[in-house]
Amino acid sequence: MKRLFDILVSLAGLLLLQPFFVVIAILIKMDSAGPVFFRQQRIGRNFTRFIIYKFRTMVVDAEKNGLRITSRGDNRVTRVGRSLRKLKIDELPQLINVLKGEMSLVGPRPEVEEYVKLYEQDYTEILKSRPGITDVSSIIFREEEVVLKNQIDPEWYYKKILLPEKIRLSKEYTKNSSFLYDLKLVLTTIHKIFYPPAIRYNAYSQKMGQNSFKEN
Repeated sequence: MKRLFDILVSLAGLLLLQPFFVVIAILIKMDSAGPVFFRQQRIGRNFTRFIIYKFRTMVVDAEKNGLRITSRGDNRVTRVGRSLRKLKIDELPQLINVLKGEMSLVGPRPEVEEYVKLYEQDYTEILKSRPGITDVSSIIFREEEVVLKNQIDPEWYYKKILLPEKIRLSKEYTKNSSFLYDLKLVLTTIHKIFYPPAIRYNAYSQKMGQNSFKEN
């Protein structure tokens, strides 16, 4: 049922959003030089490599001129890109990945090979499932860029604090996943995009790695 749901929703989404995609493409091309889509290799189900699609939100060759992660205020992000990232519109082309069977609507977020290798044993369990466009960590860490902005070493903080917590949440998801749970996560994701809560961020406990995000 999960795969059938993925196919029907991704196909319907791609058809219905075509006019919107055209508008986004025009805005991206008007704003900065470069392709409309950003393509990057990620690690998928059973450690299979695939190319993920996003609307380009950064200048060309951004990865060659900075970190793989992005903090709020990163000067590599374009003007249009800031809006696309804030509303998570840049993720919509991943409906193509879902239709192709490389991703699911809901599942652990796919990472680059560099980060997967850091926690390969954990990913052996996680990657029994298809990676997804959204999951629990996508909702909890919706303002991840703000958190990273406040760190002295954002990349260290991501690798040692945020990523282990994402892995923990991904493991929980793989154990508790169901069609109704997936549907709830999709609806929650949409709600959070249009009605984001006021969130204050406390530093993660580096010793315990516990989530201290609190919604007002």
